[in-house]
Amino acid sequence: MMFDFNWNILEAYVPFFISGTKLTIELSVTASLAGFFLGLFLAVLRVSGRKFLSLPEACFMECIRGTPLLLQLLVVYFGIIPLLMRKPDGTLAAMLALSINAGAYIAETIRGGILAVDEGQEEAARALGLSHWQCLRYVVLPQAVRSVLPALGNSFVSLIKDSSLASVIAAPELMYWANAANAEYYRVWETFITTGLIYLILTVTTGRLLARLERKRA
Repeated sequence: MMFDFNWNILEAYVPFFISGTKLTIELSVTASLAGFFLGLFLAVLRVSGRKFLSLPEACFMECIRGTPLLLQLLVVYFGIIPLLMRKPDGTLAAMLALSINAGAYIAETIRGGILAVDEGQEEAARALGLSHWQCLRYVVLPQAVRSVLPALGNSFVSLIKDSSLASVIAAPELMYWANAANAEYYRVWETFITTGLIYLILTVTTGRLLARLERKRA
């Protein structure tokens, strides 16, 4: 029957699903952290008011946000990583591409948070003798980041799902092993339903934890 599960397939691939899940989490956490700092840097450049800083940043943002993540993964894997090492590394390429992609979207989120801060606060800080960059660092950015924390949490949840694209460049994350099991046994229900449940557990659990942290902050 179509819906008869072959539990032997799952039993054989349990170690691979576990290692793939661990790598999925590692990719998501690494890309979130790197993307946050990259996004923070890009957002500061965007609001600097200096064209020689904001214009290249705007071009970079348009390129990243205007092209598919899958394409970016392939460009990094086949174009950038070979410049750094002789043998391509799918995991490293996935981390780099996911971090860059996350950084571009997080930058827009943080920029929106910066623009939402009342201009009067910066004016008051300037009146106290702080420079523009000091106002940004000590007054504006802390408030901006706090206000966009829910959006940053959503970005992390999205990265968990987006990391599945890393399977196309042979990064041995969760989806990679699901495809490997399917290729070996020609059985889609066991592998893909199990993989979908794992992704669902990861995203729902993460979403609940982030919601609880947000309520504690309120």
